[in-house]
Amino acid sequence: MSKNIVNKVKPGGDLELKEKVVAINRVVKTTKGGRTFSFSALVVVGNEGGVVGQGLGKAKEVQEAITKGIEDAKKNLVKVPIMHGTIPHDQLAKEGAAKVLIKPAATGTGVIAGGSMRAVLESAGIRDVQAKSLGSANPHNVVKATIKALTLLREPVQISRIRNIKLTKVFNG
Repeated sequence: MSKNIVNKVKPGGDLELKEKVVAINRVVKTTKGGRTFSFSALVVVGNEGGVVGQGLGKAKEVQEAITKGIEDAKKNLVKVPIMHGTIPHDQLAKEGAAKVLIKPAATGTGVIAGGSMRAVLESAGIRDVQAKSLGSANPHNVVKATIKALTLLREPVQISRIRNIKLTKVFNG
């Protein structure tokens, strides 16, 4: 089996990224002096054109945690192959106890996915897809599994080159 090469995208440049906050978690630490609150924010960024990333930010204030999450997400950008607004083929991926299944859909179907997966797929710019979260509903692992599934996708041109067959034969089997 060939080793998959993840197409990392370098931050910066002329990417116009849109942010989506997937989950905010409040943690309370009880000390001798009282309760101390801190927040963690899971954020997904993408240019809606095939580039997506996720990040986690932790801070004493919600807005500061979101800002840190956005900066972390910009460091973890990956390129996703998109064909006609959908993905090239079915893909299953697992991260921790979370398992996700994403399938291509016909034009006009829309994004049929749960909350955490929807944020990732929409940020990546996928317009028509069917997705299902099969394992844990933990947003952190669902987001990581979705991005893992998207990075495992391969374009038909890449497959035809690896198998040394014509592009039309990839689609016709």
